[in-house]
Amino acid sequence: MSFLGGSAYAMAHGIADGYHLVTERTFKGMTSPEILLLAQEMDNCLRDARGEQPQIDDLPAVKTRNRKIQRLNTALMILRNHMVKARR
Repeated sequence: MSFLGGSAYAMAHGIADGYHLVTERTFKGMTSPEILLLAQEMDNCLRDARGEQPQIDDLPAVKTRNRKIQRLNTALMILRNHMVKARR
């Protein structure tokens, strides 16, 4: 498997935390089942990030949560675009 960080779970959390930057070339060496597994793990990580509800007055925690959500949404959008292009 060609995941950054060793597994799909680790790669999804690395993307959420900002350790891995995602471009279309990130998925170039992956097979279709690997991409689907990564998409599932990113969806799970996104669901967990949305489930975190920090206190409204805790601004750093709110910013951290929003950045995680933004990184995962962007990575999922890039991944889905890559999947559509790969089908052609």
